[in-house]
Amino acid sequence: MSPSKQLPVIISGAGIVGLTLAQALKKENISFQIYERDTHLHARSAGWGISIYCAHPALADCMPSGFAEELCSVQVDLQHELTDVGSVFLNLETAKPRFVIPSNFRRRVSREKLRKLLTAGIDVNRDKQISGFNPTKNGILISFSDGTDVEGSLLAAADGSGSNIRQLLLGMDLGGFNQLLVRSLAVTVCLPEEKANRLQTIAPLKFQGCHPDTGYYMWYSILSTPQVNSSFGANNPHYEAQLNVSWLVKGSNDDVPETNFDRLANIKYLARMGTGFEKTLRETIEDIPDGTEVFEITLADWPTIPWHGFDGRVTLLGDAAHPMTMYRGEAANHGLLDAQKLMKQLRAWHLGEKTRSEALADYEAEMIVKGHEAVLLSRKACLDAHEIQNLSYDSPLITRMTVALPRTQDCDRC
Repeated sequence: MSPSKQLPVIISGAGIVGLTLAQALKKENISFQIYERDTHLHARSAGWGISIYCAHPALADCMPSGFAEELCSVQVDLQHELTDVGSVFLNLETAKPRFVIPSNFRRRVSREKLRKLLTAGIDVNRDKQISGFNPTKNGILISFSDGTDVEGSLLAAADGSGSNIRQLLLGMDLGGFNQLLVRSLAVTVCLPEEKANRLQTIAPLKFQGCHPDTGYYMWYSILSTPQVNSSFGANNPHYEAQLNVSWLVKGSNDDVPETNFDRLANIKYLARMGTGFEKTLRETIEDIPDGTEVFEITLADWPTIPWHGFDGRVTLLGDAAHPMTMYRGEAANHGLLDAQKLMKQLRAWHLGEKTRSEALADYEAEMIVKGHEAVLLSRKACLDAHEIQNLSYDSPLITRMTVALPRTQDCDRC
């Protein structure tokens, strides 16, 4: 084995994509080490649910046998196959569907539980922030902010949308975010079974929509059912759900309020603006308890461009390579596909079928083109989400698996 192949692949970032790559390299008996800047697994918030659909085969390919059953166990709804009827895009004024997105094979899972599942058998080096790197004869020397360093065959950066590695490679001007003129707030809500059931008559798992007059957007999705959160059979069974609202920035008054109190008040205000959201939707928002933590989701992206990776020594994957808005629900799927494709190229290198430089060049050639396109499609979807009157079946917000519902003759606002 050549000296470079004896060195470990260094993975930066122990999120879902970095851990999937680690599992894939472990399965292929390719030496690796994974580093994470957070001090422990639960250092960050639990995060939202994610849908795994087109990347499901790729994820399975990266994992040991038996993973399919384990993945089912971290679904937000254990009855997913029975309850999933797809998703709908609503007119928020009426709560009537404007578009129906039919069900396809997918797993809607808890991000936190999936991350924990992917950590099994992986030794993560935590509290390690990469501060720089330099090429060596056989690979790359990586420096950490604590003064230590490590040499690896290459650095695979899966360190998230604000990737430190991307900015070290390209600088802030080329590697920094593009913030969109859209603002978004999100909360986790705890819903009594009766209230959740009313929302589930719209769609059992998730729905989204826009108000025709104000352009305000809403997303709702289940995070856990009583069977998942152990409240089933208790005195007060409940559902946990994610609720997002967003709006276009048209002036200084559209900025996100600074305090949590004002952010929550702003969400409730948006639901009442103009003709207001439909009664069930509006009351769901108005009933959010005082003191509920409200998160701002920064809507920013980076259409992927090539970088100088020191002849196959540094590469990007996942959100580090193509950070995008969440309106198409594709980011995690692209990242999981990256992990599988990078694993296959590294396997070809270790088998002597390619040089390291060739393997990384082949991985990046496909990923950069697809990543750039995906980011721009998600950007367009984000903007389209706030213009229901102009929304059509060919919008990237709606495309993939969509049936458009005709407008009724007596109400062109449905």
